[in-house]
Amino acid sequence: MDQIKIGKFISEKRKEKKLTQMQLAEKLGITDRAVSKWETGKSLPDASIMLELCGLLDITVNDLLCGEVTSMKNYNENLEKNLIEMIKEKEEADKRLLSMETVLAMISSLFFFAMIGVGIYFAKVHEEPWLFFILTGIGMVQFIICMLFALRIEQVAGYYECAKCGHRYIPTYKSLSFAMHMGRTRYMKCPECGKSSWQKKVISNTKE
Repeated sequence: MDQIKIGKFISEKRKEKKLTQMQLAEKLGITDRAVSKWETGKSLPDASIMLELCGLLDITVNDLLCGEVTSMKNYNENLEKNLIEMIKEKEEADKRLLSMETVLAMISSLFFFAMIGVGIYFAKVHEEPWLFFILTGIGMVQFIICMLFALRIEQVAGYYECAKCGHRYIPTYKSLSFAMHMGRTRYMKCPECGKSSWQKKVISNTKE
C-alpha cells in the first residue's frame, strides 16, 4: 500500500469535511500528532479506528486503503488486492516480532548470567556475599519481566497449528504460559477439535 498516497487522500477528505487535524483527532479520541503522521505517510490508521475514520470522512475502507475513491467496477479487485497486501504486511511484522523475541531472550539470559558472575566475584574476591544476592535478584527480576514480554510477543505474532485437525489460531496468554514447550512448539489443546497435541508456530493463517 502506498502510505504517501493514502496520507494525501486522508488530508484531502478531512479538508473537504472542513475539519482540522485537531478536530478529527478529538472525534477519534487520538492526538493530532497521529493524524499528522497519517497525512505525511509516516504511518497508517490503526485497524481499531479505521471504520470510525472512514465514517467521519464519508469513504469506504477500500477507498482508504487505495488512497482514492474506487468505482464499483474495480471495487472487488481493489478490495482483494488490499486484503492480500494487509496479510503480507502482517506476516512481515510477525516475522520481525519473532526475531525480536529471540534477541530479547538472548540478551536477557546473558544479563542474568552476567549478574550471577559479578555477584560471585564480589562474594569470593571482596568477601561481600550480600552483593551476590542483590545482583542475582536484579538479574532474576529483569529475566522474568523480559520472558513475560517475550511470551506476549510469541502469543500475538503468527499462529499455532493443531497437529490433529490443522486449525491455525492465536492461543490465549494463559494457555501459552502453562503449555509444555520445545522452542516454539507447544503442547496445547486446540479450540477447534478439542484435542491436545504438539503444535508448531506458523506465520500465515492459511496453508500454502
